[in-house]
Amino acid sequence: MNKNSKIYVAGHLGLVGSALLKKLQNQNYSNIITKTHKDLDLKEQANVDLFFKKNKPEYVFLAAAKVGGIIANNNRRAEFIYDNIMIQSNIIHCSYKYRVKKLIFLGSSCIYPKITNNPITENSLLSSELEYTNEPYAIAKIAGLKMCESYNIQYNKNFISVMPTNLYGYNDNFNLDTSHVLPAIFRKIYLGKCLQENNWEAILRDINQRPLEQIDLSSNKQVLAGLAKYGVNQNSIEIWGSGKPLREFLWSDDLADACLFLMENINFKDLYENSKEIRNTHINIGSGKEISIKNLAMLIKNIVGYKGDFIFNTTKPDGTYKKLIDNSKIRSLGWKHKVSLREGIKRVYNWYIA
Repeated sequence: MNKNSKIYVAGHLGLVGSALLKKLQNQNYSNIITKTHKDLDLKEQANVDLFFKKNKPEYVFLAAAKVGGIIANNNRRAEFIYDNIMIQSNIIHCSYKYRVKKLIFLGSSCIYPKITNNPITENSLLSSELEYTNEPYAIAKIAGLKMCESYNIQYNKNFISVMPTNLYGYNDNFNLDTSHVLPAIFRKIYLGKCLQENNWEAILRDINQRPLEQIDLSSNKQVLAGLAKYGVNQNSIEIWGSGKPLREFLWSDDLADACLFLMENINFKDLYENSKEIRNTHINIGSGKEISIKNLAMLIKNIVGYKGDFIFNTTKPDGTYKKLIDNSKIRSLGWKHKVSLREGIKRVYNWYIA
């Protein structure tokens, strides 16, 4: 890739896509293509084909996806498998059809079995059954990485799949109905702190900026009742599950850095040895460190300055107990993460309140 190469970032407004866009701009790449969902519905094959035919991108970062937390994944199973398969299939096929030089496909660590050895290596893929709550999303992502692998093998393409761990950062989804665990806990704690400080200006600004389905803004009393439905109270915060599961987190800008590193330095042929069967060529990307959900909540509490208690709702699912991914492959290629979890959460907090 050179600084004038035509680069398409699919999903540039999301957590990963916005980090990639910022990284490319900071590195002085000057010919970047982006499209909002309003301008281009990536589920529509004919529209995606026309876009590629007209724009002819040379390099593609496929960060567009339908994503959500454990409840959203479980309750909207059809949407998560259909939308993701359509988005990635259209982009990957058009990248082949219109001779894209290189593509980076973003997957998720949920592709791995519910029960497997930790840290989880790339070779653990498809070794046993998936976690039920996010099985449709995981299957979609597995299809995407296998599609990249198959197009490489049959058509001699250079499509690389990366499997990041749990991500967080600027432009995350903080909707308490659909968000992942870290932004959900973060927002609950922030709103709890505002309640403790009787800071109604901040509470109303927050909910106006990021509306919540169960909150009526007609009066402070209604707002309090709505926040309580989400487990946000002045003296306590409800957290789904037991708090015992362990999770690994990666700063989104670190993932963007890894993706650009791979785009600039690594090719598909570097990811396998000559054999009859080429498989599991995807690359794990993570921090190599894990933390319990309870300790994550305590860390956020200390950074934000909330003084209440936590109530763990064990009627809600925990998901997989442990899923630390093995980062030895990408480390052997010459990359490692830079931002610690504490530092990353501080950055999110400063950005969020601004």
